[in-house]
Amino acid sequence: MPSPNKPVAPAPNPSALPSLLSLSHDLGREDRALAILGEGNTSTRVSESTFIVKASGSNLATLAPENVTACRFDKLLPLLDKKSLPDAAIDEALLASREDASAKKPSVEAIFHAFLLTLPGVNFVGHTHPNSVNSLLCSKWGKTFATRRLFPDEIVCCGEASVFVPYTDPGLKLAQTIRRETLAFVKRTGQPPRIILLENHGLIALGASPNGVLAATLMADKAARIFLGATAASGGKSPQFLTPAQVARIAGRPDEHYRRKMLKL
Repeated sequence: MPSPNKPVAPAPNPSALPSLLSLSHDLGREDRALAILGEGNTSTRVSESTFIVKASGSNLATLAPENVTACRFDKLLPLLDKKSLPDAAIDEALLASREDASAKKPSVEAIFHAFLLTLPGVNFVGHTHPNSVNSLLCSKWGKTFATRRLFPDEIVCCGEASVFVPYTDPGLKLAQTIRRETLAFVKRTGQPPRIILLENHGLIALGASPNGVLAATLMADKAARIFLGATAASGGKSPQFLTPAQVARIAGRPDEHYRRKMLKL
């Protein structure tokens, strides 16, 4: 099981910033309805000790270098073990985590980004609020959407199941809940998730590359729209899901592993 206090470090990544900006712009496109205004955030590891994350209040679609902040893992990961902290103390910790004291304040969700970037194989994280996905996460269908699958490409891009996180106050409490539910998923399945679904909130996609994050996000959006359509077509009843055996079969097929490799997922 990955440690929540020790990043799995890649070599220093000089292309981290351009890659993060490109991913942010892709996720923030208005026509995709994944995030508007200051919604959502993105991050990537730069080195063993640092990662970069979208600054608070900036826009994914127009994210510029000055709106990206480099933070230290060792300043944020210890917060996850605190029983509680007042909002002012969390703000101070976020500001103290900056490598450059003149940089903008990182998003309050930088805490969960710091944790997720310690998971094996996770180099990029993208958090969005897709209209389609939130339609389900704000309904009785949220947990079902996380744990069942409707079609093969959903399995290929989003995994056999997603982590479902019950609604939690954004900030430190949310980061702690994400850690708990994600580590339980890793223990149960033996691998990190590709999608984390936050009840009444939004979606987090994890990937080894920007393309992996974008593909998982777009496929989750498609799956949510199909779920909504199938539910409407069946008069409000549950859609027709793939069986667990069918899901396992798709996940284990060599040709699907090859497709994932070719798609850089």
